[in-house]
Formats: sequence, C-alpha cells, structure tokens
Amino acid sequence: MIGRLRGTVVGRDPDAVVLDVGGVGYVVALTPRTLAALPSVGEEAVLHTHLHVREDQLALFGFVSTEDRDLFDLLLGISGVGPKVALAISATFTYDELRTVVDAGDLDSLTTVPGIGKRSAEKLMVELRPKLEARGEPVSAATGPLGEARAALESLGYGPDEIRGTLASMPRDLNVEEMVRRSLKELGSQS
Repeated sequence: MIGRLRGTVVGRDPDAVVLDVGGVGYVVALTPRTLAALPSVGEEAVLHTHLHVREDQLALFGFVSTEDRDLFDLLLGISGVGPKVALAISATFTYDELRTVVDAGDLDSLTTVPGIGKRSAEKLMVELRPKLEARGEPVSAATGPLGEARAALESLGYGPDEIRGTLASMPRDLNVEEMVRRSLKELGSQS
C-alpha cells in the first residue's frame, strides 16, 4: 500500500494532481479543499494517500492530513460506499463536521453531498454512528434545533446515550422547545 508521497507537483487538474516522486508521476485524486492547500506546480508537496485496489484499476487518493485520510478510510468501510462517494463526503465535511452531523442525526446535511439521497443518508447515519463512537473522541456541539435541544438536555444533566435515544426518534420539524418538552417527558417515563 502507498501511504504517503513526497514529491514535486508537476500538474494540476480540478480534481487531481500529478506528483513526481523519483521520476515517477503519480496521479492522485483530491478534494477541492486538499487541492487548494497544495503548493503551486514546481514546488514540493506531501500527501497522505490511500491506494484503492479494484480488479481493473488502481487509484490513489490524497489528503493533506492523516485525519482526512483516516476519515476517507472509515467511509470506505461502510457497505455501499465506494471511493467516489467517500471522496465526495470528505470534500463536503471535515471529520469534526461529519461527527456533528451524525451525532445530531442531521439527514438534510448528508443529502447535500453529491450522490447521497435520503435513503443513502439514512443508511450512512446508521452505519457511521457506531464507527465514529468507537473512536471515542468528543463530539462538536451540533447546530440547529436538534443541536440546541441536545445542549439543553445536556445542561439538565442527561447523558449522551439518554439524549441520543430520545432525540433519535424525534420529528425534525419540531421547534427546540417542543423537542425538549417531549424529550423530558420520555426521559421522565423511563425513570
């Protein structure tokens, strides 16, 4: 596997770069964010890479940081997610942003990714949650009504598992006050 490349940028496309490493030109697919972070043609660059092997193709995907590459690898571990969809998700969200979206159950944000519809977003949400939680890193505060409801319940002393359980089934069209009221009712009946 090719995990990292250091070489001279010899060509740039909107979604790829050619990196000359010891006389060999590697074509590396990138997100627009990664491409913007790379130096100009003729300068040296370092990319953390993932080599995707298929029966009929070898493809290199490059990232500025190991965290971005790890997110890509994590996404590839989900059934039905190939390198193009994983790259599209990586182009749309950073790791922290994706973790916030999944934690908040924000399907609408996931559907902004090209190639992800409502059903795909629901499936991704179900499969991503345990993978992200297994990493055990803190979650960024979610935004919007769901995030505000989560923050309100946290301030009242409820734990992440209790909050996640009650907000998971909550209709997304409710306002913050109604979400909190229903959550408190449900959490009170569990005691």
